[in-house]
Amino acid sequence: MSSVDCIQTLSSFTRFFQENHERFILFAYSYLRDRAEAEDVVMESMASLWENRAKWQEGSNLKALLLTIIRNKSLNHLEHRQVRLRVECDLGDHKQKELDLRIATLKACEPDKIFDTEIQRIVNKTLLSLPAQTRNIFVLSRYKNTSNKEIAAQLGMSLKNVEYHITKVLKVLRVELKDYLVSILF
Repeated sequence: MSSVDCIQTLSSFTRFFQENHERFILFAYSYLRDRAEAEDVVMESMASLWENRAKWQEGSNLKALLLTIIRNKSLNHLEHRQVRLRVECDLGDHKQKELDLRIATLKACEPDKIFDTEIQRIVNKTLLSLPAQTRNIFVLSRYKNTSNKEIAAQLGMSLKNVEYHITKVLKVLRVELKDYLVSILF
């Protein structure tokens, strides 16, 4: 194709585009429902038609060719939008399920039981770390409600010695439970 033919072809193509531009945008808009997207699709289609001008046959119906290109590009655009909406919907469903789970978990949460369990775990761990005799005296005093005098008689030791062991455990527990002391008071 000579440069004169190319200029004539470009001039004809430009005229064709200007005469039909709005019609093509309305065609794309009727499916896309977005003016900016319709204009983009038409411009991309026109560029594609021009880039493939070597494939045009003599007497080609450019309107039909361009409408086919616009149709295909619009279809691709709508399918892409459909995929995006499905993903957004799936993400929304996932977020909704996660939110429902957090609400149900929070409704089922009983802080006093959580603290009771955690405090009991710390007390048990602390008692296991103490010498057997100290642990035994504390268990008799606090868990079995045995008086200090009865513990002293049962273990064959002085009342002061029993009080010393109980005081020792209470000091250790105060340190281990320092983060829970305020909640224990309430």
